[in-house]
Amino acid sequence: MVDAARARKLADRIQQIVAEMLERRIKDPRLGFVTVTDTRVTADLRDATVFYTVFGSEAERADSAAALESAKGIIRSEVGRQTGVRFAPTLTFKHDPLPDSARHLDDLINAARARDAEVAKRAQGAAYAGEPDPYRKPDEDDDDAPADDPVHDRVNGSDRAAGDDQA
Repeated sequence: MVDAARARKLADRIQQIVAEMLERRIKDPRLGFVTVTDTRVTADLRDATVFYTVFGSEAERADSAAALESAKGIIRSEVGRQTGVRFAPTLTFKHDPLPDSARHLDDLINAARARDAEVAKRAQGAAYAGEPDPYRKPDEDDDDAPADDPVHDRVNGSDRAAGDDQA
């Protein structure tokens, strides 16, 4: 087996070679605006998966996928020639759903922000249904409590015992 660092370096080099080939050497009219986003190589360096995105419609995406499949042999031979590995890895092209997922998440976040702004706008002139502060607070003037009540003394912070008021 090969170490992970070598597999990652080979994957990066394959990504560069494939992107350069698509930009300069592959002249298929079906090939749209393709961006190579990532490449992953198996641990034995025999298989490489190339992830790509296509700017455009679903039809342009399908045309680009067909163009990549037809150019797979030329790209693989160039990868083998430029990398110098004993066996040129087989290439598999997969559409990368990450940009579509990111766009969908951005749409959801924008919709949530719009709903939050609407709720804040509605709450601007609103008043509380009950009292503004519904929590109980100790009364400042508890004069009606008996002086020899130990519970009242402990609540109010006095350490005076019930029989200590004979001063």
